[in-house]
Amino acid sequence: MTPHEFDGHGELYSFTILHSAPIGYEGQLPYAVGMIKLDEGPMVEAQITDVNLIDLKIGERMEVVTRKLREYGEQGLIVYGYKFRPSTAS
Repeated sequence: MTPHEFDGHGELYSFTILHSAPIGYEGQLPYAVGMIKLDEGPMVEAQITDVNLIDLKIGERMEVVTRKLREYGEQGLIVYGYKFRPSTAS
């Protein structure tokens, strides 16, 4: 196996809008989760952010971003992870 670094850009292959959420994610409702086909070939699933949900379109260019996923416990441990948003590149 050979390590490979992906550039974080791709195309929105499919998505759904969620109106109920697992514990810890209720404050984000509604939100979209999509399948993004990366330019290098693999497909990944991720939450979609920074977009008006009614504006999402299959085939739209997407880019990876780091965002807050949730908070844990009384001390508020913040967990960050990757999400995708519509690409700002022209």
